[in-house]
Amino acid sequence: MAKFNFKKGDTVEIITGDDKGKTGVVLAVLPKKNKVIVEGCKVAKKAVKPTEENTKGGHVNKEMPIDVSNVRKVEA
Repeated sequence: MAKFNFKKGDTVEIITGDDKGKTGVVLAVLPKKNKVIVEGCKVAKKAVKPTEENTKGGHVNKEMPIDVSNVRKVEA
């Protein structure tokens, strides 16, 4: 398993892709998939089925994982 330079709560910058130049906080680290989830970056609309809590269902905006090679740690 690879060693990560990121941990939950770190501030990172996106260096490639549609969100290039954006900065955000790491919400989760997925070491087995070599990815991180960054707040407010790579947001996708997901369809949600109706449940007891959410009786209408509909669509939810959700952050998707980004490959570790596409982010850089920002020193605060």
